[in-house]
Amino acid sequence: MTPLRVAMIAPPWFELPPSGYGGTEAMCADLANRLVARGNHVVLVGVGRNGTAAEFRATWDRPQSDRMGQGIPEVVHAAALPAILSDLEVDVVHDHSLAGPLLARGRSVPTVVTTHSPVTGEMGRYYRGLNGSVHLVAVSNTQRRLAPDLDWAGTVHNGIDVGLFPFRRDKEDYALFLGRTAPFKGIPEAIAAATRAGVPLRIAAKCREPAEREYFRQEIRPLLGPGVEWLGEVGREEKLELLTAARCLLFPISWDEPFGLVMVEAMACGTPVVATRRGSVPEVVAHGETGFVCEDHASLVAALRRVDRLSAERCRAEAARRFDVELMAARYEDVYRSAAAESPHVIEAVTTTRTAAAR
Repeated sequence: MTPLRVAMIAPPWFELPPSGYGGTEAMCADLANRLVARGNHVVLVGVGRNGTAAEFRATWDRPQSDRMGQGIPEVVHAAALPAILSDLEVDVVHDHSLAGPLLARGRSVPTVVTTHSPVTGEMGRYYRGLNGSVHLVAVSNTQRRLAPDLDWAGTVHNGIDVGLFPFRRDKEDYALFLGRTAPFKGIPEAIAAATRAGVPLRIAAKCREPAEREYFRQEIRPLLGPGVEWLGEVGREEKLELLTAARCLLFPISWDEPFGLVMVEAMACGTPVVATRRGSVPEVVAHGETGFVCEDHASLVAALRRVDRLSAERCRAEAARRFDVELMAARYEDVYRSAAAESPHVIEAVTTTRTAAAR
């Protein structure tokens, strides 16, 4: 099968792979690396330095993480794309940024967009505005069901390179919250459940944006005390150590999370997940096998007390079977080929150029 040529657009906030927080960026880095390993040519458009196997083009010489939530970095990032893409010969553009897909209607090469954000509310309106100009890929079937009127090209679960995650069978006696400091992520609920269950809790949470810092000051800091340890944002190595040693990942979300990559990362480390039944959770966690899917926050307490009965080996095996990057890359290749097949003039032009170059 002819190798694909892919231009992959990452968000402008973090370098790839990210050193700490950055689920979308971690997914992009793993996908780019595996696509290259499978014989494809990938040009990554990002910021700062490149830590992947892909060819690289930068729109900013440093990550814009200190400006997360602002519109200008996204717009400047997107505005640089036409000039960059005009110098590339690609079969498909795979865009993971927010503003970049707005330019898709003006190019002949098909654009695949992964919906890392919610597909309801204002973001749903945004994606509907892209109908007819991009090929949308959901990160969970749950996400697709929330917006069946969007131009879905398929569903591809986010994946990780499971082999790079350490495995540990014997766990320490603490639950781990790993995410960001936001009301819908459920940090107060995690503290309440762990305290009632008599299980120590460690909280590793991104807390750098103004709204996050204010929420921490108002709602989280007063709840900290014996048995509850605030670690703040951690780097990759510390994150892996915490995930590997924890008795479980506590994921008490109160919103419809599109995917939740941290659940798969925990499972890869042999660590089960205790989570509420929202968003993609039932799609990712096998209840009673790789964790417990709880109907409400009150049910978290009992789950925390019996989570040590679950098999670390089963968690690891399910992560490898269902969410390894190899499977994600193969599924995206299918999406790319399908999208490109709808633009035969693009395929014909690229094929002609390659044939001529080979002579």
